Amino acid sequence: MKLTIYQVDAFSSELFGGNPAAVVPLDTWLPDDTMLAIAAENNLSETAFFVEDGDDYHIRWFTPTIEVNLCGHATLASAHVIFNELQLEDALIRFHSNRSGKLPVQRRQDSIVLDFPAYAITEIEPSDALALALGVVPVKSWSSVNNGVLVRLNTEQDVRDLKPDFNALAQLEYERIYVTAPGETCDFASRMFAPKIGIAEDPVTGAMHCTLIPYWANELGKNKLLARQVSKRGGELSCEFFGDRVKIGGNAVTYLKGEIYVEAGSGKSVGA
Repeated sequence: MKLTIYQVDAFSSELFGGNPAAVVPLDTWLPDDTMLAIAAENNLSETAFFVEDGDDYHIRWFTPTIEVNLCGHATLASAHVIFNELQLEDALIRFHSNRSGKLPVQRRQDSIVLDFPAYAITEIEPSDALALALGVVPVKSWSSVNNGVLVRLNTEQDVRDLKPDFNALAQLEYERIYVTAPGETCDFASRMFAPKIGIAEDPVTGAMHCTLIPYWANELGKNKLLARQVSKRGGELSCEFFGDRVKIGGNAVTYLKGEIYVEAGSGKSVGA
């Protein structure tokens, strides 16, 4: 079976920035183990697969080790492929996910805007093990959905300077560690670590902002925010808070288009 594959740099207007995601359009779903094998072979933080479903698109996301409930940058990359490579003329894409519901995506001039759920947080006592793994004592910490933990530090420079122990992070109960602080030239800065699910550090994480946008909107008293993820590759996100929803905007650039070959139903990639 021959499949088309795209690799897109999401949350970036230039190549080699933002977060690379693989996108594989499908006519019908492949077996789960085949999609996971493709994601593992790609060795990117996420690979997105989508199937047209009437006027909508059913979308799923895989890390190299698991299927995840939601992925922002791979959804942005998928929308970029549909708009620019598959030549959709409409300005609206209606994605839906069995795990995260309706996920509309809109093209606005030169950017793509995701409409995602807003996630609540619950304050918890900072964990000694978490502080030791991060190499810094959190100012505060909160639990989040999808087995995540949100950690606040004092300054953006504190976030930039982190040199976590990834082996220690992988031993924690949390699958995702979000670290944030007030921004120097933006409203807030962040980094995201998830070695437990096969991602040491995610360069730019759209889904994390489902948690960060409500927090910082309430903290700063404003509903429109500019965010930067200060990983090595880095990325910029325009953010809006709408109570139970958030909007996350960014750019994307196609890096490659190619073909992959799999044995139907085997769960094994056999070449590229």
